[in-house]
Amino acid sequence: MKDRSLVGPLALIAALLTTYRIWVINHLGIDLYVDEAYYWGWSQNLDWGYYSKPPLIAALIAASTALLGNGLVAIKLPSLLLYPATAFALYALGCRLYSPRIGFWAGLGFLSMPLVAALGLFVSTDAPLLLCWSLALLFLLRALERDGWSNWLACGAMIGIGLMSKYTMAAFLPSALLLLTIDPHHRRWLARPQPWVALLLAFAVLSPNLYWNWAHDFPTFRHTAEITRVGHGERGLHPGQLGEFLGAQWLSFGPVLGILLAWALLRSRSLARTPAHRTLLIFILPLLLLVSVQALTGRANGNWAAPIFVAACLLVPAVFLKERKRWVIAGIAFNLLASTAAYHWPDLARATGIELTAKNDPFKRARGWINLAEAVRPYLAAHPGAVMVAEDRELIAHLVYRLHPTEYAAWHPGGTPIDHYELMTRLDDKRGRDILYIGRKADIPEIAARFASSEKLGKIVVPIHKDFRREVHIFLLRDFQGY
Repeated sequence: MKDRSLVGPLALIAALLTTYRIWVINHLGIDLYVDEAYYWGWSQNLDWGYYSKPPLIAALIAASTALLGNGLVAIKLPSLLLYPATAFALYALGCRLYSPRIGFWAGLGFLSMPLVAALGLFVSTDAPLLLCWSLALLFLLRALERDGWSNWLACGAMIGIGLMSKYTMAAFLPSALLLLTIDPHHRRWLARPQPWVALLLAFAVLSPNLYWNWAHDFPTFRHTAEITRVGHGERGLHPGQLGEFLGAQWLSFGPVLGILLAWALLRSRSLARTPAHRTLLIFILPLLLLVSVQALTGRANGNWAAPIFVAACLLVPAVFLKERKRWVIAGIAFNLLASTAAYHWPDLARATGIELTAKNDPFKRARGWINLAEAVRPYLAAHPGAVMVAEDRELIAHLVYRLHPTEYAAWHPGGTPIDHYELMTRLDDKRGRDILYIGRKADIPEIAARFASSEKLGKIVVPIHKDFRREVHIFLLRDFQGY
């Protein structure tokens, strides 16, 4: 194919994959994951910040559900659209750094990645983050080659919007500064106002979220510090966690493409002699090393270094497509086949007589919630004046999404909030009210002691697999006496 014809095939592949993934979502018969239901709840109460994340994901869900309703696909739509958009940003980056051919294979590699195949089935903050990271890099490269302001301002805006999605976007800044510092042709920009104004614009975009955090005693920053174990004193060394993290990166990129990426990183010194390769390495190695150190000394989730795959999707075809094209094609083909097998694992299990269990069902966390909520519904209808309270955010998120109770709250007698419900809902002003409590424990003496009387209304069991079920107990607690 001629290079100029590659946009069409990439668009066709992206459209087919997106349509297929929408079909898979409906075919699997799954409910929302807890984070999706949690984010949907945020979208019903738009604000400049939330307990664990900045506000962009809630705004995106609010926009999609305003157009299409509150169905499964409508809630997941931001991810379903933003990942293909990122593939086209990668195509544009490939054209700028190398050629349309490299851009095509970079976009295709991104769409086939196991990380994208998995995250593409549910809405998460990684989708807008990766798009903003890609666009920020594209505008940065354009800004470095042209005089003027527009690309610098666009880069700053993308960084700010990325920060409003996930604070990981901040890792873009040291890589950008390193790029400006290392390259003699780019160093002149450090003495010009454009990069610094772009930086100010990024923080201006983020400033409403910073104000929200200040007004609420910085819950998002506290949560981030907690999950990364920053400030925990003696953190120690955890080689096993580092191994798990690096293994997650390998699987996220795909087994074959992961080997090619590792091979390229081992050749970093020689590859860095090529300006385009050096640029991509600058946007891979610092974040990868930072999160690796975090994993070694504390803990790190597998997706915390997800932005490295933007540059990785470009670097692998740029280095290997000419001499080892079959490896690149094999890596993408393997990723597509593996993700298809994962999507259809329940079908394959049924066809081969394998019984799904808690151990072999990758979608178990998204099963059973509709049935559980429908079983709770009659209790809620029978006590319309009661405030619905559930034991944890998982229960609250799913029940609120399905049942839309008039009033709900988290049980939070004191201490530091551990989720958005504990941060933003209150029972202190509801003395004398009745509460419908849904919990996982058969007996709640400490909670019942805060009421004039308590009555256990029933037990709900939703079987999912022979070794996995959802089970809750329903209590009517009368006349709240206060914490």
